[in-house]
Amino acid sequence: MRADTTWVELPNSRYPILFETGSLSNRASAPNPLKEFVGESVLIVSNQTIADRYAAPLVDMLSGLKVDLHLIPEGEVHKTLGELERIIETLLRAGHTRETSLIALGGGVVGDMTGFAAAIYQRGVPFIQIPTTLLAQVDSSVGGKTAVNHLLGKNMIGAFHQPEAVLIDVGVLRSLPVKEFAAGMAEVVKHALLADADYLTWLEAHIDAIKALDSTVLTEMVRKSCEIKSRIVAADEKEKGQRALLNLGHTFGHAIETLVGYGEILHGEAVAIGTVMAATLSSRHGLIHADEVTRIESLLQAFNLPTRVQQPISVDAFLTAMGRDKKATAHGLRFILLKALGEAVVVSEFDEQHLNAVLSESLSG
Repeated sequence: MRADTTWVELPNSRYPILFETGSLSNRASAPNPLKEFVGESVLIVSNQTIADRYAAPLVDMLSGLKVDLHLIPEGEVHKTLGELERIIETLLRAGHTRETSLIALGGGVVGDMTGFAAAIYQRGVPFIQIPTTLLAQVDSSVGGKTAVNHLLGKNMIGAFHQPEAVLIDVGVLRSLPVKEFAAGMAEVVKHALLADADYLTWLEAHIDAIKALDSTVLTEMVRKSCEIKSRIVAADEKEKGQRALLNLGHTFGHAIETLVGYGEILHGEAVAIGTVMAATLSSRHGLIHADEVTRIESLLQAFNLPTRVQQPISVDAFLTAMGRDKKATAHGLRFILLKALGEAVVVSEFDEQHLNAVLSESLSG
């Protein structure tokens, strides 16, 4: 395997994250990096915008195989059981067997839905992630979480199903809308906050280069985030303990998405707001200093991310939404808080007055 590879090492398996800049964005006559990971036939799942840009070079890459394409509508609002069933119908009508491979070509919605379809089609077939958004490259494409949403909660219907490989071309980020790129930076900052204070300092030092889409800097950043997530997933594949730390900001963020509406706010934007709320709750419990919360907020704002909820939401409605979050347990809510910059902890015992104060400060309704 090439040197530009990071491995996700699991107790019973392993798979590579292949860093191949230009493999899609500047396709040349290079060797097919996916050859050893695909089966006899392939279904590519994507959306129209991404397929228009990258389906043709991907099909060329898969020359000699039976290749079909299924398009799903764009946006979190379409991450549903109905759209999942349409993927399964395409597989059946096109005669795909257990020897087929699915390829997710797109962002987090495409990746989650393709992975879930692969997990349940004929009791499980292989799939490959080719993430085309920053958020998917640094987070959702790695780790095997697949799901669709329910009206009452995000990612409530899903399965753990690890990919055979992840192919990352940071060149595709140049075609990403500014708002989508910013949304991905929320997950990058999250990784630094929960696992690597030096990485946080590195991000602060490279703000301009990152926003300028410097390929060398982006590759280093994406690799750093993938390595952090890979280590955590390897230690806790099914989220029984340490992997929960990756949900920093998500208990708040998923409630924001549910209440504001899927598609009305990007996942990364909700995570950015949720991260500030988690940091503020950490400060109120005396775990980190208030000036460290300000530092976090400033970094997120430097990447053009929101740090406060703009839509009117009541505290009671927010608490109800958080109670439905899949990270809640039979004993109540769990939060991921910061013991220090670069170190997170799962907390199930917290001061409700502090929580209510954070919600009152952060919500406008």
